[in-house]
Amino acid sequence: MPTIKRHLLAFALAAAPTLAFSADGVELPNTLGMTAYGTGSAGYSQMVSIGNLLKNEYGVSMRILPGENDVSRMTPLKMGRVPLCACGIAAFYGAEGVLLFADENWGPQPIRVVTTSIASFGLSIAVAGDIGVETPYDLKGKRVSYIRGDDALNLGTEAMLAFGDLTWDDVERVEFPGYGRSFEGIVADQTDTAFSVSVAGGPQQLAASPRGITWLTLDPEDKEGWARLKEVAPYFQPHKVTSGAGISKDDPWIGSSYPYPIVVANADADNTLVESMVKVFTEDYDKYKDAAPGNEGYALENQNMQWVIPFHDAVVEYYKDIGHWTDEMQAHQDRLVQRQQILLDTWDSFTAGDTPDDEEAFRSAWMEARAAALEEAGMNPIFR
Repeated sequence: MPTIKRHLLAFALAAAPTLAFSADGVELPNTLGMTAYGTGSAGYSQMVSIGNLLKNEYGVSMRILPGENDVSRMTPLKMGRVPLCACGIAAFYGAEGVLLFADENWGPQPIRVVTTSIASFGLSIAVAGDIGVETPYDLKGKRVSYIRGDDALNLGTEAMLAFGDLTWDDVERVEFPGYGRSFEGIVADQTDTAFSVSVAGGPQQLAASPRGITWLTLDPEDKEGWARLKEVAPYFQPHKVTSGAGISKDDPWIGSSYPYPIVVANADADNTLVESMVKVFTEDYDKYKDAAPGNEGYALENQNMQWVIPFHDAVVEYYKDIGHWTDEMQAHQDRLVQRQQILLDTWDSFTAGDTPDDEEAFRSAWMEARAAALEEAGMNPIFR
């Protein structure tokens, strides 16, 4: 039997519901597989803490497959090898079929949210503290880092520029081969900014340097600025950040963030498994909230109920059962599900015809077809 088939069979057997815990209404398999970020990441540590909870409370062994990049994390989910992924913002790119997913081997993925974490950290542009920049509007004419081959970081930077009513044409773009080099570049006075999560090593390095660090203030009341930002990257949201380089509870940063990790399943994932997992994340919160940094982000009050990826149907039913669902949430969910179906149908039609052999031509043609279908339905394509 080929190796891949043996793996699929093993996970299929492991996924058979064999343990039922009627007291809590949780039904999970003996072994539960999922993918997550690499072993040194916050996301991996959080999933280990959830795995410990599942083992101690329910006798379930969680098998975590660490992936160092978006493809390695999402391929097992796509292939059905695991039912869950603790993913990053690439989950949204996958759902939309854009960037690295605008590829003939991928296309839009039927991804649904199980739960997300919005913790005390933020995500935005870290800025050298010696150039007098306080808001995105102040970035005009400044040196702004561009990371070759990193769509997520560059899109985040572009979104921050948009908040300030700026584009790449309004700044001096400085290219770097990687994330780490961009922070080394700020310290060496080769650039003035770099996109990052506030608790990462790069910002700590910058904060300790002679240039110091500051973070862009994104006023939640600046509705026009936020509207421009979300036209570029709708997954960002205003956030009071209390953890990170140069940031504390006593000196918070009024900035931006988005969920990390984003725990997702495919739309056709087993309802009982998904309902059990959202129940564990929600009702067992006090048992794991202090077990790993960032776990506090899974609290029910931290869930964005009207975000950019639809919830799994079983999650919606659970929120309805506990009285945490409104007509407005349902209307938003319905719109996201409709968008997802339009993308899936458009991909099927597009790939059923004659498509370009060239990779870039294929990507361009798909993006045109995708945009046309969404615009016809009165929806913003976001990516072009």
